[in-house]
Amino acid sequence: MTEQATGAHHPQPRARNSGGAPATAVEHVTGAQSLIRSLEEVGADTVFGIPGGAILPAYDPMMDSSKVRHVLVRHEQGAGHAATGYAQVTGKVGVCMATSGPGATNLVTPIADAHMDSVPMVAITGQVASKAIGTDAFQEADICGITMPITKHNFLVTDAAEIPRTIAEAFHIASTGRPGPVLVDIAKDALQAPTTFSWPPHTDLPGYRPVTKPHAKQIREAAKLITEARRPVLYVGGGVMKSGATAELKVLAELTGAPVTTTLMALGSFPDTHPQHVGMPGMHGAVAAVTALQKSDLIVALGARFDDRVTGKLDSFAPFAKVVHADIDPAEIGKNRAADVPIVGDAREVIADLIVALQAEHAAGRTGDYTAWWKDLDRWRETYPLGYDHPDNGSLAPQQVIQRLGELAPEGTIYAAGVGQHQMWAAHFIDYDTPSTWLNSGGAGTMGYAVPAAMGAKAGRPDRTVWAIDGDGCFQMTNQELVTCALNNIPIKVAIINNGALGMVRQWQTLFYNQRYSNTVLHSGPEDCAATAEVAGAGTRVPDFVKLAEAMGCVAMRCEDPAELDAVIAKANAVNDRPVVVDFIVHEDAQVWPMVAAGTSNDEVMAARGVRPDFGDTEDD
Repeated sequence: MTEQATGAHHPQPRARNSGGAPATAVEHVTGAQSLIRSLEEVGADTVFGIPGGAILPAYDPMMDSSKVRHVLVRHEQGAGHAATGYAQVTGKVGVCMATSGPGATNLVTPIADAHMDSVPMVAITGQVASKAIGTDAFQEADICGITMPITKHNFLVTDAAEIPRTIAEAFHIASTGRPGPVLVDIAKDALQAPTTFSWPPHTDLPGYRPVTKPHAKQIREAAKLITEARRPVLYVGGGVMKSGATAELKVLAELTGAPVTTTLMALGSFPDTHPQHVGMPGMHGAVAAVTALQKSDLIVALGARFDDRVTGKLDSFAPFAKVVHADIDPAEIGKNRAADVPIVGDAREVIADLIVALQAEHAAGRTGDYTAWWKDLDRWRETYPLGYDHPDNGSLAPQQVIQRLGELAPEGTIYAAGVGQHQMWAAHFIDYDTPSTWLNSGGAGTMGYAVPAAMGAKAGRPDRTVWAIDGDGCFQMTNQELVTCALNNIPIKVAIINNGALGMVRQWQTLFYNQRYSNTVLHSGPEDCAATAEVAGAGTRVPDFVKLAEAMGCVAMRCEDPAELDAVIAKANAVNDRPVVVDFIVHEDAQVWPMVAAGTSNDEVMAARGVRPDFGDTEDD
């Protein structure tokens, strides 16, 4: 984690006694007051949540806190995604809060999302009174048991005296090592009970010792392989962003001269416009990036996990490459691809040490010669660039909308995307040159992520413009959080890429299911219903996103004509006192390319429909 991130979670005591030990002023409080005081001490300044019976005692002292802002969301899922958006742009731990039973279970999806994408989050839930646990009491759910596979750790607190220690440990676990979500479930009687509060508490985590410093021998081996390689690739994952190692990465890349590919979770960790950046790899990655990995002789994986969306058919992935795999989580190394040089450590530490080791190699006269490699890479980039076709009927191309959003946005704009075609287009057609400006649900692929994540990002960075780029399908899952934004002065901007369908699923139906569009059309009912077809044909929009957004307190507009695109985006950018929603009506048949079909080899990457790249080689060496 960055200094910014870790500094917020280990506050220094406010006073010390003459012997140098921390002063421990004891306060007589309730468990609920102890919880709020603990949140203040760990530096939690924003909590996204909804009150309910079991968590209600915590909401009374929260009303008196001058340090903790509570944002009342409209659905607990929104609270969880907002906490992750907040965490990703601030580097701090995101916090969400819900009551027991359905309140807690509504947090399961964002917790799973944060777990897959290694986002530091603490979810605090109320629980029924301790004597009622296990009796199927009203609104009881075993949220610790439910979330055990999708949290770094979770706690059930039944003793008010344990609240400060538990909160301190939860924030420490969430923010150190490989970041992730931690759940703290607190029984209602523990919140109501009298107790004492003192800070800092004594923490005890004997089994939790993340390794951050890499082994020097492994670093030397990695540096040696880099200088010996002829076709190396730096394969950069989200761990580089999480560790705050983006500056070090740029130094390492320029020192090696090797091509850099950044995963969907790492966009912005290395400038998209840098000449060494060959694009995003994966199922919908750039041809040059996919091919660079496939034909490499050395992959230096930094904070990446060789997930299936990057590797394609695993046993055919990068068949000629040796692998240096550096990750803070030892469980990831060798999980999918065997590593020739495994390195356990924080990405920032690993990269810093690699720079020193490579400088020593260069000083000894050992440098890599990648001239022939770059000749191939440049040819692939020039022959198979990212692009799109404008619709023949003069309607808006979704790629054009997203490209212009990026080109017309104020400097430092943060983008949050939902999941599907618009997510891939946003990854491709906006340049991410600075860290923490791209938020998306990578591992879980959660529809409905964009609007609440953008809300959390704007709450954490009110000085930045925040655009949520959402599909019409995703938008209909969590758009109620626009009410939260309107009432809490969180003026996000939302671009609905409206093609009237579940676009990515429709694309698969086009390519693999003989154009049988079963249950992917969103703007009308069953196709055999004459009345519905007649209404749809009359141009009725169900829902009308402009009316819906206006009803939720937003400025709303619609754009269907390419000639009006820039003016509409400029108008949206000019509104900064309320949320803005723009309904972009785009062509329904636009598809995401390049593409590697699921379960196939990356060798079968398609640059466009019916266009398989010709790499000019009949045999690999």
